[in-house]
Amino acid sequence: MDTLAAGVTQLRIQRFVNVYFVETGTPGEWVLIDTGLPGSKKPILAAADKLFYPGSHPEAIILTHGHLDHMGAAKELADHWNVPIIVHPLELPYVTGQALYPPRDPTVGGSLAFMSRFFPTQLPNLGNRVQALDADDPSTPHLMAWQWLHVPGHAPGQLAFFREADRVLIGADAFATTHHDSIPAVLLGIPKISRAGTPFNYDWEAARTSVQTLAALEPRAIGCGHGPVIIGSEAAAGLHQLADNYPVPAHGRYVHEPARTDSSGVEHLPPAPKDKLPIQAAIIGGSLLAAGAAWLLTGGRRKIKKSKAYKKAYKAAKKSGKHQPPTPPPLYRSGVGS
Repeated sequence: MDTLAAGVTQLRIQRFVNVYFVETGTPGEWVLIDTGLPGSKKPILAAADKLFYPGSHPEAIILTHGHLDHMGAAKELADHWNVPIIVHPLELPYVTGQALYPPRDPTVGGSLAFMSRFFPTQLPNLGNRVQALDADDPSTPHLMAWQWLHVPGHAPGQLAFFREADRVLIGADAFATTHHDSIPAVLLGIPKISRAGTPFNYDWEAARTSVQTLAALEPRAIGCGHGPVIIGSEAAAGLHQLADNYPVPAHGRYVHEPARTDSSGVEHLPPAPKDKLPIQAAIIGGSLLAAGAAWLLTGGRRKIKKSKAYKKAYKAAKKSGKHQPPTPPPLYRSGVGS
């Protein structure tokens, strides 16, 4: 666990995604922001017991957005603690099973984009545990010293949180504090303010605007959904550099036209570019299967042929009165061809 600021602790789950324990200002009371991947319940409970007291529970769980690496353990934890899960109203259709997010774009390039082909698309249904925050009230439920900001582009109802008193920013996946397009960089936790979630960004102009909005806050301490905490002058400087030189991919499904969403989910998608990898994988897989089948067929015939020859020789030897069977063909000698 790492301290982002007074009363704010970052816990990294499986070296990949962060959750935040944020104290309300009343002793013993706190809020959990994000819940990591599915299966994260145990380390989060252990961290809560260590930070506060055994059996401690938050006032609420607040999700920055509903992607699986941020809401994976939300339902389990909410049921365990008997607390609500709070999201932006625009996230409701995705976290209640009514809609799917705009499809990921594996054609934008990079190791994360490559891996995204294999990520699940269906999300857990948070059911009646989920509540929508008041979109007209910028204060954060249970965290009166914090304001929330709507930062779309990566998810329709993505939230960031800012505490003006000490200029602390929890930036969600509006950006990352590590090179998020590189799986090794994420796993090693190498600090670098960069764009986040390239294959999952469905509106690049909105993503750029969200970073510019957050850079204008001049944060002194930053924590995001992915990457280590960054504290000091490099926090604002790095965020300004990203805002001023926001890198939009050269190609991809949403580069020239965004997906459009509303309160019920996705209303428009641009055409998907051809993804060559599945075709290439199918060709390679088919070739391997054909080669394997040919090997089995030729190997099997060889075994059958030599087996018959051996039996014929054995019968001839037995008939002639010899008790010692002939030397088996090489394929059937001990340790060979078995």
